[in-house]
Amino acid sequence: MKPLDIVQKYLASFYGEAPLEEMRPLLANDLSFKGPFNEFDSANAYFAALASDPPPHATYRIIEVFQKNNSVCLIYQFSKPGVETAMVQIFEIRRDKISRIRLIFNPTVFD
Repeated sequence: MKPLDIVQKYLASFYGEAPLEEMRPLLANDLSFKGPFNEFDSANAYFAALASDPPPHATYRIIEVFQKNNSVCLIYQFSKPGVETAMVQIFEIRRDKISRIRLIFNPTVFD
């Protein structure tokens, strides 16, 4: 599967277009996730956090997509009731699994 296809499947699960459970097979066991609010060093920890507190009523609109080798960078507009902000996510794909996710946004919009 191409890196962008993997990332698109991830987004579909994250934002509820597909069941959340479909995301887990896309994640490398040693997934590294870093964002403004959380950091995880395994797919199990990341997935457990998502499963226990999924993003309620959130949507996204892709602004731009960049791909270089096994990296995909998404720039998108995130929206949920009372919050709208631009976000950037960088994904690294290794052996058809997401091995690293870096999430960047202004966390003050969530105050």
